[in-house]
Amino acid sequence: MCRLLGYIGYPIQLEQILCKPEHSLIVQSYQPKEMREALLNADGFGIGWYHPTADTEPYRYRNIQPIWSDLNLTPLSRYIESGRILAYVRSATPGQAVNLNNCQPFQSGKLMFIHNGYIQDFRETLYKPIRDRLTDTSYRSIEGNTDSEHLFALFKDSLQSQGIAGIMSALEQTLYTIDKIAHTMQVRVLANMIICDGKQIVASRYAVAGIPPSLYWLKNDKNFPESVIIASEPLFPGKWHLCPEQSIISVGEDCDIHIHPLTQTDHLSRPA
Repeated sequence: MCRLLGYIGYPIQLEQILCKPEHSLIVQSYQPKEMREALLNADGFGIGWYHPTADTEPYRYRNIQPIWSDLNLTPLSRYIESGRILAYVRSATPGQAVNLNNCQPFQSGKLMFIHNGYIQDFRETLYKPIRDRLTDTSYRSIEGNTDSEHLFALFKDSLQSQGIAGIMSALEQTLYTIDKIAHTMQVRVLANMIICDGKQIVASRYAVAGIPPSLYWLKNDKNFPESVIIASEPLFPGKWHLCPEQSIISVGEDCDIHIHPLTQTDHLSRPA
């Protein structure tokens, strides 16, 4: 389990959203309020951001140390400015190595991806069924051994497949696939994901055979005007909205929020 953060809007210094909030991602790493599956997020962290004006691939800063122990983060976050930011702190699933290959955000071209959740007994359950569905390119792109990176590989294939138009549709297709094979094998899956391509952010709050982790959104806060924040937990007091379970939320460059429920689809219904 992890804690996630996504920001889209007016360019800000990273420290404004990473370090300064009273319940920042740093605080959530050692004192989360709504994390059911673990106590700490001490197995590394990662930050990804896009250039505020140039159309380039994103930059990433990752570390396997706890976020609170990285002495470079605070000065770095004062120097960097961006209007598209993803960040996460990690609580590694038992059996998964703590190394940079397993440290998010994962990246492919202009895409960045972070995941909060897990696939139950991943190596013994959905590991092979997922890999059997991957194209050779996505299969070879996997560098670590996490369920998260395999979900990203499945998403990339959905994005490239014929008939899939856009990130939201690809994410829905990914959840459809995971839902189908997880139900067949009676496997629990928690799949909160945030994906960005530099122009939009799309996130899911979703689970198979369980309750999805918490996920909130906030728009046009007085300290973050013309912006949207998506986070596992509220960073500070404000008009935070809990994302509906079994849904996808998308935010474009205009910061308009669209929530797409998945419960109408037979294969995307929460089990009783």
